[in-house]
Amino acid sequence: MFKLAGIIFCGALVFLAGCATQPDEPLPANWSAPNVDQTAQNPPQWKPIPPPVKTNLPPVKIVKAAPVYTWTSLDRWAAEQKFSSLEKLANSPVTTYSVSSQNGVMVLEIGGREAMWNGVEINLGFAPEFIDGQVFVHGLDLQKNLEPLLLGEPLEFPATNRVIVIDPGHGGMNSGTICVLDGRPEKEFTLDLARRLKPLLEAGGWRVFLTRTNDTDISLSNRVAFAEAHHADCFISLHFNSAAPDKKQSGLETYCLTPTGMPSTLTRGYADPLIENLPNNAFDAQNLQFAVRLQNSILHASGEADRGVRRARFIGVLRGQKRPAILIEGGYLSNPAEAEKIENPEFRQKLAEAVAAALK
Repeated sequence: MFKLAGIIFCGALVFLAGCATQPDEPLPANWSAPNVDQTAQNPPQWKPIPPPVKTNLPPVKIVKAAPVYTWTSLDRWAAEQKFSSLEKLANSPVTTYSVSSQNGVMVLEIGGREAMWNGVEINLGFAPEFIDGQVFVHGLDLQKNLEPLLLGEPLEFPATNRVIVIDPGHGGMNSGTICVLDGRPEKEFTLDLARRLKPLLEAGGWRVFLTRTNDTDISLSNRVAFAEAHHADCFISLHFNSAAPDKKQSGLETYCLTPTGMPSTLTRGYADPLIENLPNNAFDAQNLQFAVRLQNSILHASGEADRGVRRARFIGVLRGQKRPAILIEGGYLSNPAEAEKIENPEFRQKLAEAVAAALK
């Protein structure tokens, strides 16, 4: 009836350069910072792990998700949810529509995967289509993007005994990307940001643990195991980006894991198996809510450009997490103007304060 067979499910994937938010596997030769695991020669200098803190979050049952391959009329779905009717916002340069709930406003564009949620860019898995006079969205986008934001209860963490693991990216021989101004390594800025963030979160009632507290390379699997050992309620990995040799690209990004059945926003040339179901996929809805909250806070504090909440499947520190987990890219060290800001301690303090404010 609606000629659904003609819809192409997968849009063009976005390929960008950047810092080494890598999986536990060999990296391509053009990667900016190889994942050299030095833990065998330089064991991590962790302090003894205290007795695990029991989380207040309910135990999570990992189930294999059944991908949703249907397309749904957004007009009909909004009416079923008793939302106001879809509103057409513009015909050019692209046709855009908005749908609203008591949680906020989602703006979608026909034929494009970019969307806006309460002023923050998010990325859909599939581009909405206009069919027989109605807006259609893919079932996975409805389930994994629209429903958690438009219908979902706000993400809440335990009122007491809440535990967070902060992961300063890179360390040791794994320096991360390099600042275009003076060659300072990414690992230096991520550790400084984590050290600034820790006391702010502790003042807000969190128990805070850092995956590294010095210039030590920790394998990605050990960073995941560290969060598990501490029974963390959530996990944040801190990074800074690069598009070298491009010096123009700038802005802030927040990543969470790609839901099963959905193409990623970013692949960096790695395989992107849509059928893969990972432990962290049990938290798809919470991951998105967590990422949107953090992205919104750091954008307002920094004044930097919004490069959006993005999905990636290859990021090793997210794949095995059994808790809401995100990765923040706090700006481009390959952009001279943005690199100058990142090198300024006041800017890193602003980022730390923004993350802490989002977790109050």
